Amino acid sequence: MSDPGGPDHDEFATVRRSDLRGSSAAAPAPVRTTDQDESTVSRSSLKVRPAQDQPGRRRSSGATATGGSRWRTLLGRRPSDEDTRSVRRNDARPGGPGGPGGPSSPSGSSGSGGSGSPGGRSTRRRPELPTITLPRVQIPTTITQTGARLLDLTGDRIRPLAERSEPVWRPVLRTIAWVSALGWTVFALGLLAWLLASRYEWTELAMIAVACLVLFLACVALAVGHAKVEIRTDVDPTRVTVGDPATGRIEVRNLSGRGMLPLLVELPVGRSAARFTLPSLGSGSSHEELFVVPTERRGVIQVGPATTVHGDPLGLVRRTMEWTEQTELFVHPLTTSLEPLGAGLLRDLEGQVTPDLSMSDLAFHALREYQPGDDRRYIHWRSTAKHGRLLVRQFLDTRRSHLAVVVDTSPEVYTGEDEAVELAISCAASLAVRSILDEQDTTVVCHDRRISRSTAPLTLDTFARAAVGPIDVFAAAGDASALAPDASVAILVTGSHRPFIQVQRALAQFEVEVIKVALVIDPDAQVGVRHAGGLTILTVRELADLRRVLFSGALA
Repeated sequence: MSDPGGPDHDEFATVRRSDLRGSSAAAPAPVRTTDQDESTVSRSSLKVRPAQDQPGRRRSSGATATGGSRWRTLLGRRPSDEDTRSVRRNDARPGGPGGPGGPSSPSGSSGSGGSGSPGGRSTRRRPELPTITLPRVQIPTTITQTGARLLDLTGDRIRPLAERSEPVWRPVLRTIAWVSALGWTVFALGLLAWLLASRYEWTELAMIAVACLVLFLACVALAVGHAKVEIRTDVDPTRVTVGDPATGRIEVRNLSGRGMLPLLVELPVGRSAARFTLPSLGSGSSHEELFVVPTERRGVIQVGPATTVHGDPLGLVRRTMEWTEQTELFVHPLTTSLEPLGAGLLRDLEGQVTPDLSMSDLAFHALREYQPGDDRRYIHWRSTAKHGRLLVRQFLDTRRSHLAVVVDTSPEVYTGEDEAVELAISCAASLAVRSILDEQDTTVVCHDRRISRSTAPLTLDTFARAAVGPIDVFAAAGDASALAPDASVAILVTGSHRPFIQVQRALAQFEVEVIKVALVIDPDAQVGVRHAGGLTILTVRELADLRRVLFSGALA
């Protein structure tokens, strides 16, 4: 170790002082530095020169402290007091000038920059660099366009070749599709065991290879062949209500001139599938099986197509052939019988003529004798003078009766969610059926399904196809208004959590003279009828309550 007061110390301290004060490049005369002199240096005099302005500067531990300022200078940022203080603290670190054990301080003492560090060691604070965001790498447009052009040219050339060679590769692909994942595994295991047995002369592996390959070929042989059969499926009835029984029948007839081995027939029924193992059938004989279709929920159940399955019991190879088309079974929602609505009978010039006689309308029917109480305005004076007695005109009613029903199928607006939505659909279906029985035009909007001026079975089919999910009730009411511009009654079936202002805005899309009704499904509320905001609000808890609220003449 050198003497703290030796020449090395003086020269090192002189260079450091000249650097900190920003002196000229010429080295000044040696000046002896003490702790007291160093402590009197102000922070404003600590200015760091760039490295290119100090060609003769010695690279020491203090040069690393200016790295932050140098990077900030290159990045366009001005050095701050933090950078100056970091230089001072770096000088005070152990082994440096002014630090413990350094040339300008006796061993075991701490400099001005390291007095706050435990054990005499200073904490160096690195300056923060700015975040640099790299641009996203993009493929040049020329490359993408060239690739698309090559694909188009290749496709145009390959497509005619593929169409001409389809009779060759199509059966091959169809045959490969017979093999299941388990079958390919057994085949690959047999090939691998065969290769290892031939190379290492391992008898056991050869036996495994033969067993796997023979099993695979035997399963393929079982799948080859064509069954000559005729399959018929019937579902009776094709329209049922939720909970009603529905049965189906499948009949298989052997059309070949020889006997047929036992055959497996699969018939998809909704989300499940019915499987029938047919016995051996002689030539021309037939076999019949019955099955039950579940109807616990509203919807459309797809029955079929019936397929025969050829393959092995292990499931290595499976070949299916379709024999029938799909049959739809409609499960209609529950409905309740209602009294005639008696609403929406608005007399209109363009309305439909009804067989009901009237004394004041637009469709003239006949003349009849005057009766006490008849309006004298309808006396036909010319006919009266001709026949010598009072005759009055008689008319036929022309009425515009059109019911528009909108169902809110958003589960979150109901108490009970899906079950409450099904109740809302049942109420809407009951209203639509009653309206059709009253010979009124009916328009229904239920989720993504719309139907207008149709029969009762087709309207119920629409309810059966409707899904449950969120909808825009304002847009749904707008669709109903467009389908039924001549509507006389508009009903919105919704839940108790739908804001009233949304219901009011939705029904406001209909004409002013239209009777607007909001049918609210709420199992916790009291059944009743009330009026608010120009709307008639009906509240029901179950399907049977609908008859009660309508009996009070709420739609009149």
